[in-house]
Amino acid sequence: MVKITVDNREISVKAGESLLDACLKNDIDIPNLCWMEGMGEPWAACRLCFVEIEGENLPVTACTTLTRSDMVVRTDTPAVRALQQSALALLLSVHHVDCKNCHANKKCALQNLARRLNVSLKPKYFENYLKPVERDETHPSLVYFPNRCVLCGKCIHVCRELHGQPLISFANRGFDTVVSFQGNDTILNAKCKSCGACAAVCPVGALATKKELDIL
Repeated sequence: MVKITVDNREISVKAGESLLDACLKNDIDIPNLCWMEGMGEPWAACRLCFVEIEGENLPVTACTTLTRSDMVVRTDTPAVRALQQSALALLLSVHHVDCKNCHANKKCALQNLARRLNVSLKPKYFENYLKPVERDETHPSLVYFPNRCVLCGKCIHVCRELHGQPLISFANRGFDTVVSFQGNDTILNAKCKSCGACAAVCPVGALATKKELDIL
């Protein structure tokens, strides 16, 4: 164990563990969307968990930073907040904000983060840019909403944990990246037991079971 200081509070953590994980375990909440304990190599996709570390020239992502003795960390500086607000605004610029018609309304991580970071759910300084497919119902028991997805990877992680291999994955690149049902492979889809774990872990309502949406 080593001692680090976070926002003037000294805590004991394991040397070499993720700084984000260490902070969360000590009830120090750092904004994030894609972190899950046990995920292994972090996706570092959401770019929300920025912190400042004494001796570093620029803010760093807490999920990819490993703890070391005598670190001095700040989680709530103007520079950190500005980066988090920009990252959230970018996520919202490719998100279909239609909260009243979303099954995740009032339990959505984006809504919570927008309140916390004082960011409008419809930022005016970024043009809203959406994918052409709003709703994918090709899976036998799941519905996927590409324009709600934040590509956090949590669904893939829990599917891998339950089945030994993920029955869903990322497909395509850049803006066109989506969660894919293995190319809609009928054999792999048949292995899906409709456990709903992927939908349950989704922080933004991008995945749902057809049973949940009453469309079976």
